[in-house]
Amino acid sequence: MPRFSVIVPCFKVQGFLRECLDSLLAQSYRDFEVIAVDDRSPDGCGAILDEFAARDERVQVLHLPENVGLGRARNAGMPHATGDYLFFLDSDDTLTPGALHAMADRLAESDDPDVLVFDYARTYWWGGTRRNALAHVLADVGSGTFTAAEHPEILDLLMVVWNKVYRRDFVAKNGFAFPPGYYEDTPWTFPVMLSAERIATLDRICLNYRQRRQGNILSTTSRKHFDIHDQYERVFAFVDSRPELAGWRPYLHRKMGEHCLDILAKPDRLPPSDKGEFFRRTVEMFRTHRPDDGPVPAELRVLEGGYPAYRVRRQAERAGRELARRGGLVQRAAAGRVRRAADGVRARRALDPRLVVYSAFSHRGVLGDPGAIYRKALEIAPQMRGVWVVRDEETAARLPEGVEHVLLDSPAYRRVTARAGFFVNNVNWPGALAKRPGSVHIHTHQGTPLKYMAADLLAKPGGRYQVDVPQMLRRADRWDHSLVANRHSELVWERAYPCHFASARTGSPRNDVLVGAGPEAGAAVRARLGIPAGHTVVLYAPTRREYVRGGHVDRIDLARFAADLGTDHTLVVRLHPSLATGHARGLGLSDLHRRGVLIDATDEPHVEDVMLASDVLVTDYSALMFDYANLDRPIVVHADDWNAYVASRGTYFDITAEAPGHVSRSYRELAWLLASGSWRDGDSARLRAGFRARFCEYDDGLAAERVVRRLLLGEEFPDGAAQRVPGPSAAREELAST
Repeated sequence: MPRFSVIVPCFKVQGFLRECLDSLLAQSYRDFEVIAVDDRSPDGCGAILDEFAARDERVQVLHLPENVGLGRARNAGMPHATGDYLFFLDSDDTLTPGALHAMADRLAESDDPDVLVFDYARTYWWGGTRRNALAHVLADVGSGTFTAAEHPEILDLLMVVWNKVYRRDFVAKNGFAFPPGYYEDTPWTFPVMLSAERIATLDRICLNYRQRRQGNILSTTSRKHFDIHDQYERVFAFVDSRPELAGWRPYLHRKMGEHCLDILAKPDRLPPSDKGEFFRRTVEMFRTHRPDDGPVPAELRVLEGGYPAYRVRRQAERAGRELARRGGLVQRAAAGRVRRAADGVRARRALDPRLVVYSAFSHRGVLGDPGAIYRKALEIAPQMRGVWVVRDEETAARLPEGVEHVLLDSPAYRRVTARAGFFVNNVNWPGALAKRPGSVHIHTHQGTPLKYMAADLLAKPGGRYQVDVPQMLRRADRWDHSLVANRHSELVWERAYPCHFASARTGSPRNDVLVGAGPEAGAAVRARLGIPAGHTVVLYAPTRREYVRGGHVDRIDLARFAADLGTDHTLVVRLHPSLATGHARGLGLSDLHRRGVLIDATDEPHVEDVMLASDVLVTDYSALMFDYANLDRPIVVHADDWNAYVASRGTYFDITAEAPGHVSRSYRELAWLLASGSWRDGDSARLRAGFRARFCEYDDGLAAERVVRRLLLGEEFPDGAAQRVPGPSAAREELAST
């Protein structure tokens, strides 16, 4: 019999679930079982749970046939528990190292109490950590066991289920179970704590309570918050069934009033039209369960009046706070009034469901995923009007003929963005663009993430230099759909951007031209770039570095590299877009291009063309490798500064251990791989096949059509499938012929 049965209910937490389970299974104390309950989660939670169960026999997975909610999902796990103690761990929280060992030691020291209460810390999405403000209570009650009557201050701690472990026999004897609905912890924790004859505490932070920026159920505006009334009715019914607990009614009456008023005061809980009804329901409960004697606390006397009086009091409180800080806000308030007036004028214009506004790479033209979607919409949905936002007249002059466009921040820009039904971009729209109700924002991203992004950068000061993460997330709040090419991206984006959007398993539209492409697909590009017929083309695509000012580091002597490749090879170099206008090209690249030593393809507008023209990709940590894998052509990862890169930027996995091909750690190794032909051997093909299966999962050549039909036209169209036609490169054909 294990010491702990850890019950982990899961629903729509795929971005946090691995971290939760890793923190649990990595505990130094091993005597526990995990009962993971998949509450019919529509995302990848079920598959993640099965993966963990397959590699650790302590994990048992229950897949519920229908979604039942958090409380009843916990109930579903309890009959499968065999441990001495039940521990309900929420699937977006994590255990601190050594937590279970500390719990086990304290349980033994206190001779197996009914309940053990331990400490926790709030961990915030922006990187901050704050300890429980009432942690001192855990030490103040002493080292022995006690009842709630002996130390009622224990009830001042957060009354939730996850900061305690419960003796399973005690739970079974009393028949404790979770009810349906929101606030299901309330009718569990009060009965449990009031019934426990022996409570012990552990003055140690055992759990990190994740404070999600968005996605917390209780922070969702809904009538479901009315459930709090039913939950307290259950608490009062329990107390009524236990005469020995009658003395707790005044305390519970006060707690109920405070809790309901707290919910009413929060701006994100109740729909405004329902607040009056919520107040009246609270007043009714307050009167029904009011003890016969005793004064009403001053902060609850508002429940003796009506809703208008409550609103007057709230408005007076807000007015007082406003006056206290008004001094420095006058100018900003005036600007806000002007902005709201302009927004009001725009809001009176009806949305045009056939108007799609596009932008890519900070308004640089018809490029990337937005460009692929635009071209497909012209083909299959000509009734949709597409308008591109460009940054200046020079960019506009380079647009293909017939492309309708507006200049950023121009009157025409404001007119089309005020009426557009759809917005498609691979970077965030400017902050001044307000999302209107009914408009749909489709965010395509710029590839599969290897390096840390958005909120995950908060732990990397170097990586987030000059990046305003909170502003980035506020802008991402406008997204409705996030396009993904694989499940890895889906998990990362939902974690890195804790916002309200739906992941669309469409594949990457810009990669449609790569899927199934043969060597002939790049012939026209080779001719345009001046690459001699029959040459093996080596594409070198380095990324930027955060550990050096400016982002550029010369990791390879390009002239030497080109010479070592030989006269039957052409070296094509494409720098990271952020380095295109910096000093990197002036350090020798431009001169080598002028002299014909190599080809500088940094300015080529469509990177897909450059990939099609090449036979092998040499890169360090560029996301280009994930796109290039669709070609099924060899990839070499040059990782001579991997440790420095990880330390400064952070990565989601070790590309040197899960590489798409051979890995070089020095220039000597890289030159040998290219000279010996090992870059295209059987090991390279095997590594690439595994990489493609994982990261080209939804790229099937139909991504752009899928976006247009599903997201713009509202038609049925299946998710991207992992069924791709390999695109043999010229290099592979050459290998076969030899």
